[in-house]
Amino acid sequence: MSADVDTDAVASGPVPALTARAAACADRLRAADRVLLASHIDADGLTSAAIASRALERAGIRFETTFEKQLDRAAIERIARTSYDTVLFTDFGSGQLDVITEFEREFTPVVADHHQPADAETEYHLNPLLEGIDGAAELSGAGASYVLGRALGGEANRDLAGLAVVGAVGDMQDGDGGLSGANEGIVREGVEAGVLAEETDLLLYGRQTRPLPKLLEYASEARIPGISNDEAGAVSFLADLDLDLKEEGEWRHWVDLTGEERRTLVNALMRHAISRGVPADRINALVGTTYVLTDETPGTELRDVSEFSTLLNATARYERADVGLAVCLGDRGPALDRARRLLRNHRRNLSEGLQWVKTEGVTVEENVQWFDAGSRIRETIVGIVAGMAVGSGGVRHDLPIIAFADAGDGEVKVSARGSHALVRQGLDLSVVMREASQAVGGDGGGHDVAAGATIPASEREAFVDHSDRIVGEQL
Repeated sequence: MSADVDTDAVASGPVPALTARAAACADRLRAADRVLLASHIDADGLTSAAIASRALERAGIRFETTFEKQLDRAAIERIARTSYDTVLFTDFGSGQLDVITEFEREFTPVVADHHQPADAETEYHLNPLLEGIDGAAELSGAGASYVLGRALGGEANRDLAGLAVVGAVGDMQDGDGGLSGANEGIVREGVEAGVLAEETDLLLYGRQTRPLPKLLEYASEARIPGISNDEAGAVSFLADLDLDLKEEGEWRHWVDLTGEERRTLVNALMRHAISRGVPADRINALVGTTYVLTDETPGTELRDVSEFSTLLNATARYERADVGLAVCLGDRGPALDRARRLLRNHRRNLSEGLQWVKTEGVTVEENVQWFDAGSRIRETIVGIVAGMAVGSGGVRHDLPIIAFADAGDGEVKVSARGSHALVRQGLDLSVVMREASQAVGGDGGGHDVAAGATIPASEREAFVDHSDRIVGEQL
């Protein structure tokens, strides 16, 4: 451990079980002349890279950053051809250790990840699963990077906890009752550092930026008849409330409401849901734990961690990971403007993709449901569309959904989404994607609630058959 780092502060960090692994990784990074930082492109990957970037910078370690949509053999070979003798992998690397270790003569790998490790070992490997911590629900890639950042800089890096929470929520780790497990330690440190607030609030996406009718209309996760996916119904519901919800003729936003106005609206929403026969578990899920980045401007996409994560997804999934990283690192000028333009395009593509799924429908097997978007939906967002489609437009919420999209070069991208309720019953989509893809000459993995794969284009039907069988065995 470096002499200029408070070892007690590191030991009392958010995930004590990972202290030794984090310290070893930090020492290796300090010993490097310079480091290549390689990260994934989703919200968790971008925040992982941002946390690692800031921690390396503060530690005085020279580095360069690169992003990969998929860490396959070709990407690892490209990395091996660089002149870096130390490579830090964030939000991927564990699942590719069998390939990475083939190149240890070219570079020393340092891995901060949370995905299921491959059957291989490397000396500098920071992963919650190695210490019995659930990497799908209790610590994200950004969380692993944060643990590493704390080992590199001690208490001084607690201000990076907010980004770690953005990554965790972007990776759907907030579940039914907010973040749990090791993530709770990171939340606590973020609150103590003054960069994060943990609140009980309405659990609908868009509290900061959507006008109230759109907040309710687009709340597909609530699935309230007469309001969700019903523009006229949402407006009528709000108009019937004894509240002044417009200002100068424009609808107000949730963030603009007083505490009393919020309580009135929530109570009315629950009464409406009960009257329409919405199950009690869905009604209770309307309110829960939310997270706010206290340094960001209220009413912007950056204030709420869920909206922040969506903004990040709108950058790298359109080949602009550099923009997302710059926003994470504090650029509130050109990079944020560019990110917002990408977000508008992202939302339009998601809306069009969702409408396509509703129109075309899905094919229902015994244990899974699926659709093949071909080239109609980008392979980088087809998983998001699949998740949004569940529970709407005739898509069942009690079955996992599998989505296909063309990936070029004779390959197909597969994305799978489930629910935390199905996971509690035994669903593990990481196993489904890995085993089904390998059975048809592809490869895959991920998490229990969300996973993906790449397979030969000719093997769709066989892949569905394997997936349906494996899910049936799990459930």
